[in-house]
Amino acid sequence: MINRWLFTQIDNSALIIFRVFFGFLIAAEAIGAIFTGWVTRTLVEPKFTFNFIGLDFLQPLPGNGMYFYFAIMGIFGLLIMIGFKYRWSMLGYTIMWAGVYFMQKASYNNHYYLLLLLLIMMNFLPAGNYFSVDVKNNPALKKISMPRWCVLVIIIQLWIVYTYASVAKLYPDWLDYTVAKNLMAGRAYYPIIGDILQGHWAHVSVTYFGILFDLLIIPLLLWKRTRLAAFCISIFFHLFNSIIFQIGIFPYLSLAFSVFFFSRERIHAIFMKKKEFYTDNEVIVPSYKKILIPVAIVWFIIQIALPLRHWVIPGDVLWTEEGHRMSWRMMLRGRSGTTNFYIVDKATPDAKKTYIKKSDHLSKKQLRLVSTKPDAMWQFAQYLKEKYASEGRDISVYVKSRISINGKPRKTFIDPEVDLANAPWNYFTSNPWIITYDNEEP
Repeated sequence: MINRWLFTQIDNSALIIFRVFFGFLIAAEAIGAIFTGWVTRTLVEPKFTFNFIGLDFLQPLPGNGMYFYFAIMGIFGLLIMIGFKYRWSMLGYTIMWAGVYFMQKASYNNHYYLLLLLLIMMNFLPAGNYFSVDVKNNPALKKISMPRWCVLVIIIQLWIVYTYASVAKLYPDWLDYTVAKNLMAGRAYYPIIGDILQGHWAHVSVTYFGILFDLLIIPLLLWKRTRLAAFCISIFFHLFNSIIFQIGIFPYLSLAFSVFFFSRERIHAIFMKKKEFYTDNEVIVPSYKKILIPVAIVWFIIQIALPLRHWVIPGDVLWTEEGHRMSWRMMLRGRSGTTNFYIVDKATPDAKKTYIKKSDHLSKKQLRLVSTKPDAMWQFAQYLKEKYASEGRDISVYVKSRISINGKPRKTFIDPEVDLANAPWNYFTSNPWIITYDNEEP
């Protein structure tokens, strides 16, 4: 049964055309990052980046290095699109994107994480076996079919992402329209639609449409009777997100996934009429079966478990942020606050406190990060410690931070008595210097 489910050969038109879309979009992501100034603001101008803790060796290249870095990624994306040295091009983009993803957190969003997962998966899919330069150069590579598991892994991954995104919205500030109201208030200056987005009906629509779309879109696309309607709704949803939230390639990447839901006959007829359509439905059990099944099980256990880790970490994740990343908690809250750092020289502990002017060390985007995120506060304290150590001074770093979630009254966030420069970072549990408020909403 499992062999028939996973290893039945099906027509590969959907995967081939997705590779073309995917390559174009990731090339646009890389090249666009240069021309929109993203690379400059995020990786060139800052004096240091807030890398994922423990990956300090990942640092931006000096000078114009990061521009060349992204240009090379863009070339890899185009090579993926045309199917030239597909495996090497995909591996190259994956490694380079992983470097960027883990190198900085000032521009973090869940879509960057999703792209990383997709890149990893695409390395193992036979997406270069048709309509590619590789096949033209070596016809022996040509195939018109693929095993069914190639589609199943993508659908399951998307189902996990959308389901968690929906369930995460089931909390008071989302359900009472606070989040939607705050999100739309930041778009009031948009021409034509800005005023429309401030209406209560718009907040209600965004609130419940967001929950229902994320929860139901995958099942509705899988069911033939609702597929076309679901696709039309998906077009509206993703174009709305593209216009309102301006989140780059990801609405269009989400639409590209639709090729895996429509019938193979329709995708073939629309995109690859000249290609022979595969109909034999052979079951070919590959030699890699013994590796594929346990690896896939481990992969999806991690994908299901990782977003749940905040339930075993004390404190509300909306407040502490511990367990927030890599958990598909998308556009769930707004964080604002004031955070000030001051140092005390250990050689003269009774000396006057010296407050740090953050703008002397951080970019505008980093200032927002370090004002509200506990890991960034801790990392900035380590940065200050190292900076003053290079001058022969041993310092303590203290933080005065008051944070607001979704516009609520500010509360003290960091224990002001803790020397953050010398406090450890706990990777797998809570950090005690983050003040929590038991049985209270943040």
